[in-house]
Amino acid sequence: MTLYEAIGGAETLQALVASFYWRMQDDGAYRHLRTLHPEDLANAEDRLFKYLSGWTGGPPLFVQAYGHPRLRARHLHVAVDRLARDQWLACMADALEETVPQAALREALMAALVPLADHMRNVAEPQD
Repeated sequence: MTLYEAIGGAETLQALVASFYWRMQDDGAYRHLRTLHPEDLANAEDRLFKYLSGWTGGPPLFVQAYGHPRLRARHLHVAVDRLARDQWLACMADALEETVPQAALREALMAALVPLADHMRNVAEPQD
């Protein structure tokens, strides 16, 4: 069984992504992360949903719409520093807590997301 199936498929992923972007928009704890997304979040929400669909083993919606994800390359125009990574992960952890009731699934998703988020960093910082 894929993570996509285990968490409940498209319905749960849509709820997860909606929760993530609602938090990023309205929770001051994620202010730095929000400043990195000056565009309308509806487009970002749709792209993240499509990406996570394929990434979790569901339909490859992002690839069908945009081609290979090339996530790091697609984010090079944004300074992804340690703070952005940490806020992205914290925001995602909060959204997972709200939308995925099974702790083991939340933990599996976060364990897979941490190296992905770390790979996105493109700003050299002390103690890297």
